[in-house]
This record gives sequence, C-alpha cells and structure tokens, in this order.
Amino acid sequence: MSNDLSPTARALRTLEILQTRPGTTAGELAVRLSVTERAARRYVGILREAGIPVESARGPHGGYRLGRGTRLPPVHFTQSEALGLVMAVLGGQPTAADADDLVGTALGKVVKALPESLGRQAAMLREYASAAPDPYSARPDPAVTSELVDAVAARRRVLVTYRSEADSEWEAEVDPWSLVVRYGRWYLLCHSHRADAIRTYRVDRVRAVRPTGHGFEPPKGLDPVAVLEENLGLGWEFSTRVVFDAPLTEVAPWIRPPMGRLEPLGDGCVLVGSTRNPVMYAQEWLARVPFAFRVDGGEELRAAVAALVARFTAAVADQS
Repeated sequence: MSNDLSPTARALRTLEILQTRPGTTAGELAVRLSVTERAARRYVGILREAGIPVESARGPHGGYRLGRGTRLPPVHFTQSEALGLVMAVLGGQPTAADADDLVGTALGKVVKALPESLGRQAAMLREYASAAPDPYSARPDPAVTSELVDAVAARRRVLVTYRSEADSEWEAEVDPWSLVVRYGRWYLLCHSHRADAIRTYRVDRVRAVRPTGHGFEPPKGLDPVAVLEENLGLGWEFSTRVVFDAPLTEVAPWIRPPMGRLEPLGDGCVLVGSTRNPVMYAQEWLARVPFAFRVDGGEELRAAVAALVARFTAAVADQS
C-alpha cells in the first residue's frame, strides 16, 4: 500500500480490514497498512473516536474486532466507477456474464445494489457485452488464493501441495513473498526451502496450503513483478542453453521472460533457462526469433529443434 495515504484513508482501510477479518492483531494491521504497530493502534483509536466500537482481546485468539451491531455506511459508486467495475470483471473473467458463475453471482449482487439508473446501465453492459475466453488464463481456487494471501500478509511460511502439468504432485515448504497476476495467470512468487532458490508456482496448480510455525522476512526492496519475470524461465525440468550470433541488444526484444536469462557472450549472446515443454519452446518461441542460433545445451531441446527442422525441410522438399 502506498505510504502517501492520509490518516483518514488508513483509518477507513483499518475499518475495512476489521470488517472482513475479525480478530486481526496490531501486528497484522501494521503489515497490511505498511506502518508500524504503534501507528496501527493509532488508526484503531481514530475509529473509536469516530464512535465506531472496536473491541480488543488478548491471547492466542485475541486481536481487534468490530462491536456487535456495528452498521457500516453503504458503498456509493459513480457511473464511471460502476461501469468500470463491470468492464474489469468481464475482461478478467468472461464467464462472469453467466448468472451461475461464482464471480457472476457476486457481480449480479453488486449490480442489484446499485441505484436504479446506474444499475440499469451496468446490467445492460453485462447483458450485451461479450468476451472471448483467454486460452492462456487459469482460475485458481478462491479458498487456496485466500490462504496464500493471508500467509503473504502475515509473513508466515507455508507448506504447499503442488501438481505439475504432467500430474506429478509434491509438497514444498516456501516463504510466500507475493502473488502476481500475469496475462490472466496467478503466480506465487516465493523462496523454496526444498530447492533453496526462488520459485514461481502457478496458483491454479496449488492443491493445498498448510501453515507452519515459522515466519520470514521478504527481501528488502522486493519488486515482485520484476523478480517474477526474471525467474519464470528457471527451475523447470529440462535445461536450455541457446547461443545467438547477434548482439544482445538486437535479440533481447524477441525474448520472453519465461525463455530464460539473456546474457552477453563475445560478439553475440546466450540464453540460459529451462522448460517443462521442449517442443513448445522450440516451435512457439525459438522459431519466432529472426536470428541464427545453435542449441548449445539441453538434449531434449536439441531433439525438439531437430524434429522441427526435419518437418520444415520435408515441407519444401522437391517431390519430383
């Protein structure tokens, strides 16, 4: 959260947290507000001064919670906000146009709660706008995602049960640094104690999350998106090493982060990474790079490139 928020904005954020997460401690509030525990207690005091009953209790099941009978003011949307919300939901999850979809049900409740004029426009937008599903997007389990969010906020190490694309399943003990949404897919950026390295896990492939009794501190100055981009091409089953004859500055615009790390090498450059699917790596990624290259490492990738070359050669062979 930005450090530029006013005390009033942070007090309102405190109210929102206590409404959705009764029993939140001062330490947890401090993490979610990006402030010290002393400041977090001050925002609780602001709420109490405003007449909102905030109760506190000590012990393992203690923390802050709103008093019984607390009624919160309704949320008001402008026309642009209401339509923007519907557009964002449909853009991110096309199935939300269906009334029986989980997110669609929630969106319907929001639309019905709007004033008549705004609600009518939002309902029409939802009814007549169509969105093509993104074949690369994946919807993680909301319960699993919530557990990971809690662990990230509380800086609590967890055990995750993960299933790969090949249906192999394993358990890993990780420090969950952040959740990152990239092109319709949710990723968990974490430090894996099993591999003693940074790992990026698809959240839709996480089957279970179990807390541990250990805490952690994320790296100072962590930029989750940048670190995710740097590590998407690392840690997969099949290693890859591709050498290009062209300078790094010319090759770089053609390299997607999941392909690995591009480094200078003499007058050219080298791409070092890994993949779970050598055929896809060869056909969908390397084949699009318009520079001469050689596969310098990774027998599986070498075989995939050789098969692609043979197929293309056969396609243009003289049949006479």
